[in-house]
Amino acid sequence: MPYLTSTSPGTSSTDVRTGLGVPGCAHPLLAPAEWNTLTRPGTPLHWVALDVADGPGVQPDPHCLDVAGRLRNAGVRVLGRIDGAYGARSRIDVIADAHRYLEWYRVDGFLLDRCPVDRTGLPETRRTITSLRALSDDAHIVLGHGTHPHPGYAENADQLVTFSGAWSDYRFSQTPEWTADYPPERFCHFVHGVPRGHLEEALRIARWQGAATIWLTDRTDRGGRADPWENLPGYWDEIVSRVGPGVSE
Repeated sequence: MPYLTSTSPGTSSTDVRTGLGVPGCAHPLLAPAEWNTLTRPGTPLHWVALDVADGPGVQPDPHCLDVAGRLRNAGVRVLGRIDGAYGARSRIDVIADAHRYLEWYRVDGFLLDRCPVDRTGLPETRRTITSLRALSDDAHIVLGHGTHPHPGYAENADQLVTFSGAWSDYRFSQTPEWTADYPPERFCHFVHGVPRGHLEEALRIARWQGAATIWLTDRTDRGGRADPWENLPGYWDEIVSRVGPGVSE
């Protein structure tokens, strides 16, 4: 199989407790059913990212306040999505976004999306994470690389998104050997365009590659013209059944 690059028990186990990480649905006014579904008891969620307006917005949004509160009351970890712009945004701006998320939405951590991947971006990312933990020392921090970064990033965050893309790429993807040094709970995979008939194969790839947090959807990016994450997959009930019941964090 093309996605097997290691026979290490740490990455090849099929006994990993897989759960869902939600990259962020559309605004609650546009996708009320999606947000209601995510608060159902027993849904196997590791976390849900909240993106108000490409960040926290400029003032508290009552609709986002409502869904964030309902998710947290349901025991679901809520992360504020912050755009890292691949290192182009200043740390001051990133921390300002984080502060708003904490003050307005009482988030449990942050998804630093579009995070740098190379070694040169590592020192500033490390300083940003230090500042985020100074705001909230128990914050769950996910770095949204979208591909495998320099291994040094794994030492600084709770989780890394090491794949974010199309099924056509994922089914032939490979995992670098350094990932075998870390538990599956450290890695997230987001895959769009997964046909219903390939759900089990996609889950198997994630387990063999050592990613415990996943998001699989049949939605597509329509050649880069759409956000495949803004709606739940058409086979939502099936994927929930396959992943299994949720557990308290």
